Amino acid sequence: VLAEKRSLGSRDGPPHLVVLVPLHSRAAAHDTLRLLQSQDSAVVRVDEGRAGGFALLCPRLKQRWRFVTAQTGDHHTVLDLAKVADSLLFLLDPADGWDSAGEHCLSCLFAQGLPSYALAVPGGADLPPKKRIDVRKKLSKAIEKRFPEAKLFPLNTEQESSLLLRHLASQKQRHLAFRDRRAHLLAYAAEFVPGQESDLVGTLKVSGFVRGQTLDVNSLVHIVGHGDFQMSQVDAPPDPLSLNPRVVKGQKKSQDMEVQDDSVNGSDEMEEDIKVLMKADPNKQESLQSEVVPDPMEGEQTWPTEEELQEAEASLKANRRVVKVPKGTSKYQAAWIVDDGEEGSEKDDDEEDDGMDDDMMEEALSQEGESGEEEEGAAEEECETMTVSECLRVEQYDEKVEEDEQMLERYRQERMDEMFPDEVDTPRDVPARVRFQKYRGLKSFRTSPWDPKENLPRDYARIFQFQDFSRTRKHLFRQIEKEETEGASVGWYVTLHICNVPVSVMESFKEGKPLVLFSLLPHEQKMSVLNFLVRRHPSNNEPVKAKEELIFHCGFRRFRASPLFSQHTSADKHKLERFLRPDAALVVTVYAPITFPPASVLLFKQRSNGMHDLIATGSLLSVDPDRIVIKRLVLSGHPFKIFTKTAVVRYMFFSREDVMWFKPVELRTKWGRRGHIKEPLGTHGHMKCHFDGQLKSQDTVLLNLYKRVFPKWTYDPHVPEPVPWVRSESALPVQEVEME
Repeated sequence: VLAEKRSLGSRDGPPHLVVLVPLHSRAAAHDTLRLLQSQDSAVVRVDEGRAGGFALLCPRLKQRWRFVTAQTGDHHTVLDLAKVADSLLFLLDPADGWDSAGEHCLSCLFAQGLPSYALAVPGGADLPPKKRIDVRKKLSKAIEKRFPEAKLFPLNTEQESSLLLRHLASQKQRHLAFRDRRAHLLAYAAEFVPGQESDLVGTLKVSGFVRGQTLDVNSLVHIVGHGDFQMSQVDAPPDPLSLNPRVVKGQKKSQDMEVQDDSVNGSDEMEEDIKVLMKADPNKQESLQSEVVPDPMEGEQTWPTEEELQEAEASLKANRRVVKVPKGTSKYQAAWIVDDGEEGSEKDDDEEDDGMDDDMMEEALSQEGESGEEEEGAAEEECETMTVSECLRVEQYDEKVEEDEQMLERYRQERMDEMFPDEVDTPRDVPARVRFQKYRGLKSFRTSPWDPKENLPRDYARIFQFQDFSRTRKHLFRQIEKEETEGASVGWYVTLHICNVPVSVMESFKEGKPLVLFSLLPHEQKMSVLNFLVRRHPSNNEPVKAKEELIFHCGFRRFRASPLFSQHTSADKHKLERFLRPDAALVVTVYAPITFPPASVLLFKQRSNGMHDLIATGSLLSVDPDRIVIKRLVLSGHPFKIFTKTAVVRYMFFSREDVMWFKPVELRTKWGRRGHIKEPLGTHGHMKCHFDGQLKSQDTVLLNLYKRVFPKWTYDPHVPEPVPWVRSESALPVQEVEME
């Protein structure tokens, strides 16, 4: 622990990265930066152009810091910087502490994982001493809920800024598991070299200090918000933040350059000093393949062998029969002609069955679209109405009215699902045996078997699966802890040559967005089925349906996907939930790239105005395509005539054939009785049922049907930038309005 504390910010380690996070609109970050810069004469300052930060070098204390400012309204920037920051410096308002945007920012940071932090209170020096003490006591009491044992640092003088720097340098570092096992860096400089074929794609040269683990050139690198890429080589340019004064003097010319510029890393003066550390080996380099390319001919029947042809010929000879046929009849036509004796006995049954089959097929084809929409739930309908609502009307007021109507409909659906879970009405226009043909009955949801490899969708041919995921994970982590990998060590200032990067990454860096890189562990670029354990965030109470598009922040990744919600149990089957419940932890299932836990996850929902609302937080549970998510349907009927242990039930089905079809499925009632169907009565769906006790007249008879469901393949690694969060003066009034 002591060695780790001494290496951070020292000559051999990376600079101590401090991210300033203003939590209130009145907490000015530039005043804090000015105070931190105005240290004694032994401090060397290096400006960083338009980035809103600077580097602070203290040769006397043998310490170096890098300060970067994050705007609280843009939570993508805040979360990206917090992924790599050594310390967070929260700037509070002396009177209110933080406002609504600061409250939202803190919720996201606590859910993602908080590194070491400090609380600074700039301003308040103009208040009388007595009132200043009262304000400080009030503020300390207000922050107790979020920061129970935190110390407030006033920040008005150079002496107070020196105390804050010493506290940042000496405090214990808090570890984030997902970044400690992966090499990562925050770009200090970048240069884009267009490719030969196109100016839109080229090589990105990113310079920065390696943190976390040793960086291997053959591994893949993930640029947060942009995707996975390969590296071609790693260079070792001179350290621009060296504590050695001679090195600093030699770089006076380079200090005046803008860091957020194309030509930062490629200056002619520094080219001769750059050393190539390592180049990628094509034989050892990780592949960018993320999906399996399925073979459509796999599993098809092969050409029969000679033995199989001879067996088929022998079986044909054995089954031949002599039939009288008219002249000119072919062998194919003769095979369909039956004898008179057979015709008389089978004609009625065959005609009845054929007619029934034809009717079923016609009705099934005609109702296919309707049944598909009803069966899959209303999540797709909701997504459609969200897109249509933006272009229906131009007037702002009418748009708001339409959104209110949609929200009211969602609240009604959520309320109905709470009152009557999984219950559906049996359709009158489609036979129940056709409408629910993909469903089955189970003797016991907990103990009845269900094969995880049965009837898999076509998307499962595109994903990867581990034979034993937990064993692979333990083996990888053991390798990271024990084996020394070759590459750029922690603390080195390196330049990474990243291949086939779109020019939009460089444009984002020029605009002042942070450029954060993480190296990937083996297999982390491949697609699979990820399961997250999440809980609804208390600040959000809008209904969220399954298969609705959400934005995920998982560890160092962010992406869009349409998830399934299911119960978190220890059984082998898990019931689908149609809505994200506010009172229980649920498992969220999506197609996404493999990530080895532990990793935090944040779920956001995009509003129509572009803002992102935090709806749930949690962690990565497992990478398991075999996790069975079961959708349950409940058909309900009412007792018409009640006897000792039998009853006549109606309104569950509306045809005799449906009653016979579902006869093997066990019945239950809301008052705990169990039974089964004995026989149908009449032709309109009435049925005689036997139970283990006498029914009550107000009881309801239920029949459960089950079907396995899979997530939709809607994975999209490109997440749009959110609209900045609208600030209000204090977080408390906003919470009260949301609760109302």
